[in-house]
Amino acid sequence: MENTILKWLADEGFFKKKIPDENSNFHFIVNYPEGHVIDVIQPKGKDDMVVIGCATNVSPEHTSQIQNLNNKEKEKFIWDFRFSLNNFLVDFQLQHPDNVLQSYVISDQIYEDGLTKDRLILVIKKVFRAKLQGLWKIQESFGSAEANGPGKSQPSDSMFV
Repeated sequence: MENTILKWLADEGFFKKKIPDENSNFHFIVNYPEGHVIDVIQPKGKDDMVVIGCATNVSPEHTSQIQNLNNKEKEKFIWDFRFSLNNFLVDFQLQHPDNVLQSYVISDQIYEDGLTKDRLILVIKKVFRAKLQGLWKIQESFGSAEANGPGKSQPSDSMFV
């Protein structure tokens, strides 16, 4: 499985590097799209499965804005964020102490009997799109973290931000 996945990722130009990980049989870093990191991992003890996932940290500017919301607004934002990610049919974990979103992890898995190059690439793209949905939800709610004041930049309409 490892060599097949490595070949597929390399063929598509997605493979970035293999990293040592004592908790996995193999752990690849994928560059999809350019500048975005996604992990492809086969956890130890799960020889018939591969996990595709990515973690995203919320910018300090955005966490500060979330902290400034009242409790009801914070809770509503977290519920909206959950519902938004749930539409992608992926697994996700939110780190949100006191309903202040700090980071989120998106993942999905493929079992050996369903592993094809097509499925692998589709799941990588699905995980990225769910990550992007989270980024856009934050930008929609709080604006661009890079811009402050009246001249705030608009979020990109490209899937490949």
